[in-house]
Amino acid sequence: MKLCDAAVGFALCGSYCTHQTVLEALKTFAGETGQLIPILAEESGNRDSRFGSNAQLRHELESLCGHPIWDSIEKVEPIGPKRLLDLLIIAPCTGNTLGKLAAGITDSAITMAAKAHLRNGRPILLAPSTNDGLSVSLRNLGDLLMRKQYYCVPFSQDDPAGKPNSIVSHMDLILPAAQAALEGRQYQPLLMERAKRE
Repeated sequence: MKLCDAAVGFALCGSYCTHQTVLEALKTFAGETGQLIPILAEESGNRDSRFGSNAQLRHELESLCGHPIWDSIEKVEPIGPKRLLDLLIIAPCTGNTLGKLAAGITDSAITMAAKAHLRNGRPILLAPSTNDGLSVSLRNLGDLLMRKQYYCVPFSQDDPAGKPNSIVSHMDLILPAAQAALEGRQYQPLLMERAKRE
């Protein structure tokens, strides 16, 4: 399937420091899909942070996607029985969400969206962003990558000296990674060199 024909769910977790980078990536991604549905974790959609207000985030998401936000378990549950999505993208994907997905915990709009979507045997693309990506969350990420329908946006350490366990995905690669996931393959290379800081 081509991305231009696909119905894509785009879910944001609470890694607030990466939201602006994800929104920038979404600007180029938005015109490339058949349908783009924004999904927000309850935590992300109802709380301001030092990186911006939830009202602004919601406005930008709905403007870019041209679709109302799904932000509750009730709103995303029909993804399964109605086969609403061809691809689910979780970007950024926090360590908390990685752990819940690996353990099969369904307690939020995003984890419910994943469970419902997997019912149909369709791909999920993760874009991990977490300070413990090379420590406790590493086993959860590895667990998910061994499962049939999970794929990952390439990532690297974002600050090896200051935060040696921290990883962040290269959000500018969401588009090609999404197309690869729709084709049933992992976009490569998965591990990338850290982007040079200015």
